[in-house]
Amino acid sequence: MKAITKTDFQFDGQNAVYHGKVRDVYTIKNDILVMIATDRISAFDVVLPKGIPFKGQMLNQIAAKFLDATADIVPNWKLATPDPMVTVGLKCEGFPVEMIVRGYLCGSAWRAYKSGVREICGVKIPDGMRENQKFETPIITPTTKAEYGMHDEDISKEEILKQGLVSEADYTLLEKYTMGLFLRGSEIAAKRGLILVDTKYEFGKKDGKIYLIDEIHTPDSSRYFYADGYQERFEKGEAQKQLSKEFVREWLMANNFQGKEGQTVPEMTDEIVTGISERYIELYENITGETFLRSDISDITTRIEKNIVEYLKKL
Repeated sequence: MKAITKTDFQFDGQNAVYHGKVRDVYTIKNDILVMIATDRISAFDVVLPKGIPFKGQMLNQIAAKFLDATADIVPNWKLATPDPMVTVGLKCEGFPVEMIVRGYLCGSAWRAYKSGVREICGVKIPDGMRENQKFETPIITPTTKAEYGMHDEDISKEEILKQGLVSEADYTLLEKYTMGLFLRGSEIAAKRGLILVDTKYEFGKKDGKIYLIDEIHTPDSSRYFYADGYQERFEKGEAQKQLSKEFVREWLMANNFQGKEGQTVPEMTDEIVTGISERYIELYENITGETFLRSDISDITTRIEKNIVEYLKKL
């Protein structure tokens, strides 16, 4: 199976390109963004050496569905999806923070809590909580938006305002939108027999108006538990059955890799790559409730370029 891990296009009116951990973003006439979800996969802020077939298509299509399903809560940047791996949208000036919202104590928050931490991003967490326990109300734990290759850093609301990263008026709106999106995502997940555990949102501004940008509610940016059996597993202290990229992180940790200096990414055999691809398809079908339709990957680069060029001609 083929995977696309690199793009190098030149479109009419193109004046910038940014290669992120997973997405390649082309700027057209300083006004339009062409975002290509490649098959690259990252974990612990490290891009792994092999791509995952169909991963980009799955992430792009999940994000597009959720952008459409939440447009009544906050306007978003999406204009069209001319290719299974591509979203075209408005260029916004992104805020330098990511809004992370957590409904349950797990992942990095649990690892910090287990080590004795009782305050995350200025939010106090009570003693006596257990792994995967639901918070009384969801909490927002922002991070800085790191440059490529750098680690995002936890930051409190107070520090964001103190540093002037976001104005108080804008931050109030970001919190409101974040909670509204998380509630909608949780409602949609519940209909699929899932629990939206935690996720992140990115926002930007255009002409003085706040927009939701980038992806939303994908398994790369979110963690889902299966609702069936959650309570029983929690009471027994067992690991939850989940839909997220956490299985990739767990595989890396089991092979002594957490992105730290001197550590080496374990070998990604064809079997490992195929297994990750199949898990992503499972994620897609459970999150969307639809059968995943594999796109033609005989010549991915030519297909993507053709579809983008045809769309840009219409603008």
